Amino acid sequence: MTTAMGAALRRIQLGNALSAFGNGFTVPFTFIYVSQVRDLGPGTAGVVLMTFALAALMVLPFTGRVIDQRGPLPVAIVGTVTAATGSLGLGLGSSAGVLVAAAAALGMGIAVISPALATMIVWCSTTTTRSRAFATQFFLNNLGLGIGGLIGGLLVDTSDPGSFIRLFSIEAAMFLVLGGVIATVKLPNVPWGTDTSGTVEVKAGGGWRALLGDRSMVVLCALGFVMFFACYGQFESGLSAYATEVSHIQPSTLGIALAANTAMIVLAQFVVLRLTEKRRRSRVVALVGLIWTVAWLAAGASGMVSGGHAIAVTLIISTYALFGLGEAMLSPTVAPLVADLAPARMIGQYNSAFALVKQLALAVGPAVGGLMAGAGVFTAYIWMLVVCSLGVSALALWLGRRLTPVQDKPSLASTPSRIVASNVPEVAVSAP
Repeated sequence: MTTAMGAALRRIQLGNALSAFGNGFTVPFTFIYVSQVRDLGPGTAGVVLMTFALAALMVLPFTGRVIDQRGPLPVAIVGTVTAATGSLGLGLGSSAGVLVAAAAALGMGIAVISPALATMIVWCSTTTTRSRAFATQFFLNNLGLGIGGLIGGLLVDTSDPGSFIRLFSIEAAMFLVLGGVIATVKLPNVPWGTDTSGTVEVKAGGGWRALLGDRSMVVLCALGFVMFFACYGQFESGLSAYATEVSHIQPSTLGIALAANTAMIVLAQFVVLRLTEKRRRSRVVALVGLIWTVAWLAAGASGMVSGGHAIAVTLIISTYALFGLGEAMLSPTVAPLVADLAPARMIGQYNSAFALVKQLALAVGPAVGGLMAGAGVFTAYIWMLVVCSLGVSALALWLGRRLTPVQDKPSLASTPSRIVASNVPEVAVSAP
C-alpha cells in the first residue's frame, strides 16, 4: 500500500469515526423521542423506524451501479448531505408526516454512505491490508457509537424537546463533517480491468445478472443474511423479550449487556485480528457460528435457571459478550471477502448487494423475533436461532470450497511463490 493510499485511508477512517459518534447521540433515543417527546405514540414511532429501513431498501439496489459509474466519492458526499437533512428534519419536525419524510431521507442517506465508504476503503487498500482496514472501520464505528450514546444519555431530557433537537443537530453536523473530510480525500487511480492488488481482471460485464451469476457471491449473501438475522436482527426484539419475560431480567440490565457487547468488540478487535488474519476466512466464520451457538444456548439456559437470578443475569450478559466476540471476528473477514470476490469494475455493485442483504435481514429478523415473542413460543425461538448459528458454520465451510486460496487466505498474496492470478474470481460474467 502506497503512502498516498495510507493517507487517504486515514482520512476516510477519521470521517467514519466522527459520523458514528454522531449516530450514537440519536440511535438509542429515536423511538422514545417520537412516541413520548413528540407525543405521537408508539405506533407512529414504529412507522418512523420502519420508514427508515424501507427507504434504505429502496435505494440500495441502484446505489452500486451509480458508484461503479460515477465513483464512490460523489455518491458518499450526496449521502452525507441527504442524511444530514434527514437528521435535522427529525429534530425540528413535530408532525408525523414531517418525521416520516425525515426518516426516509436519513435512511436513504445512510444506505448510500455505507457501500460508498466500503468501496473507498477497497480502493485505498490491497488484498493483504484490506482485513485490517475493515477491522479498523468496525472498531471505530463501535467506539464512536458507544461514546456518542454515553454522552447523548447525559444530555437527553424527555421533558425538554430542545435536548433532542440538540442531539439530532449534532448528528447532522457529524454527517456534514464526514462529507467535508472525505471531500478532501485523493483517491488512487484504479483503472478498469485491474484490481487494487494489481491483479489483471480478465472478466467483463456488470449488473445484477452478472453478480447473480457469481455462485460464490450468492453463497456469501445467503451466509450474510443468516448471520445478520441470527445476531443483529434479534437484539431489539426477540432476545430482549426473552431476557425480560422468560429470564426475568430488568430492562436496565439489558443496557449493561449491550455495553458488554460493545466492550468486547472494542477490547478484542485487534487481538482477534492478529489471531485470524493468517487463517482461512471460511474457517474463521465457521467458528463464529459455533460461538453464536453457545451464545444462544446460554440465553436459553438463562430462562431455565430456577431461583438463580444472578446466574440468569450472568448468562444474558455472556450472550451479548459472545455476540461481540463473533462480530469482532467477522469484521476482518466478511467485508474484505465481498471486495475480493468482486471484479474491479463491480466493487460498488457487490458492496451494495451485500448491504442490501444486511438490510433485509435487519428488517426480517426483528419482525420474526417479535412475532415469536408475542406468541410466547420462546423455546422454538431459541432453537431456531441455534439452528441458524449452526447454519452459519455450514454455509461458511461450503463457501470455503468455492474460494480460491488467496480469497480464503489473503496472506498468501504476500508470498512470492504463489500465483497471484488465482485471486481472480472463477465465474465468467457477461453484460446484461
